[in-house]
Amino acid sequence: MSSQHASGSTLGGMIKALGLVFGDIGTSPIYTLTVIFVLTKPTLVNVYGILSLVFWTMTILVTMEYAWLAMSLDKRGQGGEIVLREIINEIFKKGRVVGFAGFLSILGVSLLLGDGVITPAISILSAVEGMLLIPALSGMKTGMLVTIAALIALTLFVFQSKGTDRMAGIFGPIMLLYFGALFLSGMISLVSMPEIIRAINPWYAIDFFRHNGLVSYVVLSEVILCATGGEALYADMGHIGKKPIIRAWFFVFFALFINYLGQGAFLLQHPETRNILFGMVQSQSALLYIPFLLLTICATIIASQAIISGVFSIVYQGITTRLMPLMKVDYTSTRIQSQIYINAVNWMLMCAVIFVMFFFQKSENLAAAYGMAVTGSMTITAIMMILVFVKKNKWKVPLVVLIACIDLVYFISTFSKFTHGAYWSLILASLPFVTILIWTNGQKRLYRALYPLDLQTFLTSYEQIYAAGRIRGCALFFTKGLDVVPPYVVHTILKSNIVYERNVFISVMRTDDPFGQEVQLKEGIATGLDFLDVHAGYMAVVDIEKIIKEHGVREKIIFYGIEEIHTKNPIWRVFSLLKKVTPNFVQFNKLPAGRLHGVATRVEM
Repeated sequence: MSSQHASGSTLGGMIKALGLVFGDIGTSPIYTLTVIFVLTKPTLVNVYGILSLVFWTMTILVTMEYAWLAMSLDKRGQGGEIVLREIINEIFKKGRVVGFAGFLSILGVSLLLGDGVITPAISILSAVEGMLLIPALSGMKTGMLVTIAALIALTLFVFQSKGTDRMAGIFGPIMLLYFGALFLSGMISLVSMPEIIRAINPWYAIDFFRHNGLVSYVVLSEVILCATGGEALYADMGHIGKKPIIRAWFFVFFALFINYLGQGAFLLQHPETRNILFGMVQSQSALLYIPFLLLTICATIIASQAIISGVFSIVYQGITTRLMPLMKVDYTSTRIQSQIYINAVNWMLMCAVIFVMFFFQKSENLAAAYGMAVTGSMTITAIMMILVFVKKNKWKVPLVVLIACIDLVYFISTFSKFTHGAYWSLILASLPFVTILIWTNGQKRLYRALYPLDLQTFLTSYEQIYAAGRIRGCALFFTKGLDVVPPYVVHTILKSNIVYERNVFISVMRTDDPFGQEVQLKEGIATGLDFLDVHAGYMAVVDIEKIIKEHGVREKIIFYGIEEIHTKNPIWRVFSLLKKVTPNFVQFNKLPAGRLHGVATRVEM
């Protein structure tokens, strides 16, 4: 058991979980009820019905789907849709189910990446809007509020390259204070109307649908905002461990729902209120309002940080599993392997976040774009769990099918917001989705177009050339395995007669497990030819230079292949452009530039 998991039952682990996992769902009380009651009047039936829907949405879609069912499906403590895909691959081995699961995981990852743009924007913007309740700032214009929110986001992204390792230690305590403030403010309001706790009864949700008809279905698309961020319980499981996340969730759930109940009680007494959470806190203590506002802004920054770190992790998984193009990756922590920074992703994400802030202007407008990606991801997770439980725990299948149907109902409800901005979820998700499809299919087509040579045919000619004469020193060649030899190696050794005293083929393959590393040196493949086989987890940091030194390889030169793609097909032209603008394998692994020698191969696609 890893140390992080061993300490999973401690209070410290739970506090860390508050800072890393629950920022997104924790900031949802800032805007959820405010947005909902723009669409519907705050009558007794409506308030009780909405609170009932909020309670059962968090119970079914977060507690049951993620905390109970999804978190029971891990791989060496890791969670997420890529992990679910690997579990399905192991169970079904091959066939249509494996292909279907692969497509679902790509779609789910794309939706989560799209969600990574909207979440920081709505969280920060909604918190900044709380400044309007300060009398001296009540006349502040929307443009100024958006500018302040954008500056906060800009600062957050600028500091990403420094790493969050040092700051991570204070994230948990700040979020503990924030959840405590939510609970306390909700409880103070709840005391004035204790009977509102009856809203837990699911009958009030049914009654809400009876009284509101089609409008209630539109409202459902905003109710889901209370559960956004629930997927982080499963996705971030590998960072902290299962037990602290689950135990912290029960505290978070209690604090959140007490706050929602308090907001409901306050709204019934003050139906004209526009910003419900901030209005409730201000009515309780004008003196403590500004500290609460600052605490809320800190919470939204921490929530945004968690989303950004999550996007980096998803992209890194995509890179190492060959779903995405290679990108320059920096490791910002010597202690925490998952602390990474990807420059290209950081700046693209920052531009997208600031763009949607200025495009939508207000959090209630941005809420129209929010929810579709989240519910889509939840539905995909539920479908993938059905595939797993059909083989592993059949008794759970009916429950997961029911949850998948509820997810689907919420997902379809978000289409009512499509023309109001929900289409942005699909636009944002389509960019990584199309990139992944072009990249993965392009790599397959490129491999077929390169015509690699089988090892035995290569060795026959190699032995003859080696016997005729060789260059002093050691040469390193990168290959995908030992069964076939890539064209650039054939061109270098067989066609150009460039052969060294010692030639080492090295293969770096990613395994289905997140971490771990195995290295094996196979000597004597042929005269003067060895093979260094590296298998590493898809989240592991591989130091190739260190590995080759540890195994006695003192290379004089490192050869690698460069493909010059010629095509008239517009899709393969995009693929060719991606190949040109992203670093190649040796640049990605930061090998010494002075010993690198690229060998170009012309390819027709």
